[in-house]
Amino acid sequence: MSKLVRQIITTLKAPPPVVPVYSQAVSFNNLLFLSGSLGISKETNQLVEGGVVPQAIQALENIKNVLEAGNSNLNQVLKTTVYLKDINDFSAVNEVYHKYFNKDPPARTAFQIATLPLNAAVEIEVIAAVGDVVTVNSHL
Repeated sequence: MSKLVRQIITTLKAPPPVVPVYSQAVSFNNLLFLSGSLGISKETNQLVEGGVVPQAIQALENIKNVLEAGNSNLNQVLKTTVYLKDINDFSAVNEVYHKYFNKDPPARTAFQIATLPLNAAVEIEVIAAVGDVVTVNSHL
């Protein structure tokens, strides 16, 4: 029986985990599972200032860097989950999101939760494919 490989992905191009009990990402069987990303600057390890829009931009930039470290990219993202401190920020975050996922976007869930780590306005997690991915649109 062959061994299955679970690879821990870490990059210095994104901030380290807020607490040391999770990985930035884990790769398994051509899938890459990213932990939730906050709008934390890798330079300061603090949330970027300015509210939900700059935090969403920074979170997606962090995601982009972790994806690249795991041999994937934004075009290979299959599913995202967006956690919002305030659901009224959905439209603003959606505008940012659309700039990163503007063609054949991944499946997505978004909802409001009571509190995010560091009192962040938004947190985004993704699942992506690793390898040679071909997108086919199926309209029935």
